[in-house]
Amino acid sequence: MRHKHGYRKLSRTSSHRKALLKNLSIAIILREKIETTLPKAKELKRFVEKLVTQARVNDLNAHRIVFAALQDKEATKKLMNEIAPKYLERNGGYTSIIKTRIRKGDATQMAYISFV
Repeated sequence: MRHKHGYRKLSRTSSHRKALLKNLSIAIILREKIETTLPKAKELKRFVEKLVTQARVNDLNAHRIVFAALQDKEATKKLMNEIAPKYLERNGGYTSIIKTRIRKGDATQMAYISFV
């Protein structure tokens, strides 16, 4: 049972899950809207919103923390310079999830996740 369990495992090992969230984060930062499965979108929302909150500080230490999480120069630069400054007056809720369709192959609920 998963009573009070903190996160979704997504049927992956911890290293695979970490790589998945990192790659999805880079994709949403660079493209600003992606389609993925609903459980992945919900986990990605938690991950990305923490990064945006950190990036709002906009100092060298925040830049290092964001780069350590993403390991991508372009995505880090875009997050720090373009995305985070838009949310300086907003206290959380930087992304939205919109359910879209049921995937034909395995009947999985799909969803768009994008920045507000």
